[in-house]
Amino acid sequence: MYDPTVARLTYRALLGRRRALILGALPLLLIAVSVVVRALAGADDQTASDLLGGLALATMVPIIGVIAGTGAIGPEIDDGSVVYLLSKPLKRPTIIFTKLIVAIAVTMVFSALPTLIAGFVLNGNGQQIAVAYTVAALVSSIAYAALFLLLGTVSRHAVVFGLVYALVWEALFGSLVPGARTLSVQQWSLAVADKVAGGDLIVSDVGLTTATVLLVTVTVLATWYAGQKLRALTLAGEE
Repeated sequence: MYDPTVARLTYRALLGRRRALILGALPLLLIAVSVVVRALAGADDQTASDLLGGLALATMVPIIGVIAGTGAIGPEIDDGSVVYLLSKPLKRPTIIFTKLIVAIAVTMVFSALPTLIAGFVLNGNGQQIAVAYTVAALVSSIAYAALFLLLGTVSRHAVVFGLVYALVWEALFGSLVPGARTLSVQQWSLAVADKVAGGDLIVSDVGLTTATVLLVTVTVLATWYAGQKLRALTLAGEE
């Protein structure tokens, strides 16, 4: 299910100079803001939770997921180079699964690690806030990578749709509209963070069991459907 050659090509595409700069911008911004906030406000648990929840989990993680998930396959479909890859004796689910693993790894590195660093800068991991949000970033990275990889497979405007989802649904509706929170990857990952922290600073509208089931279901279904769409794309090309 995992092909090293496909993985190497995907890593090379995702970590090219321009895309790497984009991927690194938000993590650097998060850490810089955390340093400034710590210098001005000192170590405060509520401030740390608000910043990590608002800037890291609600904004940085989904945007990085968009870049990594759609970038893992979208450009190849747009410029037609995916035909070369599909001509190889590889199963289509293997291609999707390999690209998913790469997208997850890139999303985790550029989101979870900066979240952990920012958390320690803000309050030294008081009340396990840094670790809790890092775990949430790791968990949400998997679901985001799967969702945006699927989006990159089915749409030529995957980045635009992905950013609309990340910035409008997750960051706005997912934080303000009660009904929308149940269908938010951010809220699902917050349920996991709430369990890790065990305090009152991190709250989710979704229970842990429900959140876990939804995270797994969305990841599995998105990966499966992306494989089906890639198989259909191959058949269309052959016809």
